[in-house]
Amino acid sequence: MKPSHAVRAVFDDPNLVSAAGLVPALRLAGAAGLEDLLEQRLSVGSPNATTKATCVVAGMLAGADSIEDLDLLRHGGMARLFEGVRAPSTLGTFLRSFTHGHVQQLDAVNGRLLAGLSTQVPGLLPGGGCAAGMAFIDLDDTIREVHGYAKQAAAYGYTRQRGLNVQLATVSTPLAAPVIARARLRRGNTASAAGAGRMLAQAIVTARAAGVRSQVLCRADSAYYGWALVGTALRHDAWFSVTARMDPKVTAAIASIAEDAWHPIQYTHAVFDHQEQRWISDAEVAEIDFVAFTGRRKAEHVPCRLVVRRVRRLGPSGHGNDQGELFASYRHHAFITNSTLDTVAADARHRDHAIVEQVIAELKDGPLAHLPSGHYAANAAWVACAVIAFNTARATAAAADLAKARWASLRKKIINVPARIAASGRRLILHLPVHWPWAQHWQTLHAAATGPPRPLTT
Repeated sequence: MKPSHAVRAVFDDPNLVSAAGLVPALRLAGAAGLEDLLEQRLSVGSPNATTKATCVVAGMLAGADSIEDLDLLRHGGMARLFEGVRAPSTLGTFLRSFTHGHVQQLDAVNGRLLAGLSTQVPGLLPGGGCAAGMAFIDLDDTIREVHGYAKQAAAYGYTRQRGLNVQLATVSTPLAAPVIARARLRRGNTASAAGAGRMLAQAIVTARAAGVRSQVLCRADSAYYGWALVGTALRHDAWFSVTARMDPKVTAAIASIAEDAWHPIQYTHAVFDHQEQRWISDAEVAEIDFVAFTGRRKAEHVPCRLVVRRVRRLGPSGHGNDQGELFASYRHHAFITNSTLDTVAADARHRDHAIVEQVIAELKDGPLAHLPSGHYAANAAWVACAVIAFNTARATAAAADLAKARWASLRKKIINVPARIAASGRRLILHLPVHWPWAQHWQTLHAAATGPPRPLTT
């Protein structure tokens, strides 16, 4: 395949657009109540705030990762397809007019929009509405590195990089890719677990509003090992699964586990022995009763299970000979939980916490590739808009029968589809590429965005 020699490029067609998928995507968000929610709840002192916020979200859906990139909304026939397209300079001024309170208003809009999207697209969180099922809320944070000295609140965090900290909580089910329940921007040197209790409480309320009726399992890594997260989960009748810090008490508990209590599990390079009906694996799990947070007052002691996975070391431990060290032959990974899952299932569900890393990667590959402003509140508003865009993209993918497509794939297959605009009988017609590989998915999305919600099929 090579380009033809008889090609001459001229940018002169006013009826072409490069992101025709924004039409059904924004229509879907509108049907879920995006414009109404912004109109009712966003009180930022800027004219046409609803229109400007929608422009930012639309630009992010199409791949914008900076304020300058929002100019991609002003090409070809976009003004014929959408009303109220604004210039990047106008949108930058709009973001800089935000305060912390206005950012919280956007957070509230996202929570209610997620409920609307789950109603409009029943396949967004399949299985969550079943009381016998399970839903997962995962908490994590990441450092978004920044450069230059003009970024407010930038500091050196746990990655030893100068940046800002983004904390988020995702909601997923065994059948659904995650959506973001809550997210917030914080100073770069903020401790990971700061505000974890409030974040989890808001995430659980948001998940319930989005139709989650099943048992909720809250998962987090060792940075969140503390009473704030676990106590919030208990108050909301949720299960918790939190990686334990290897302090002396946890280490002593692991050492007290009997050798015959360990069970091989399906793990990397594991082989199942059909004759003996067991796994031949370098990883084993066991559990022991445990009381967490005994350093706090007695009412905050948490009786629970300590589930431990041990993995055989593949090389020298580097800490002396194996005979002289307690854990030299194995690496141990422990977590506390109050779930009723058996040991093997509890370990497998806890390892699935890594799904939140996929969300972080998608955000960094999209709108959070940069934090575009020097103003902290403007960057916080940018993060809030990115969350709205992410959830809209996830609903768009579910409505297009591409439920587990990543954001980059969705942009390639559905959003960034070129089209030519024509008019007939006072209606606009989008002429899309013939033989487009995902044409059927595009049409499925358009039908879902323009018609009544489709029933959930199982």
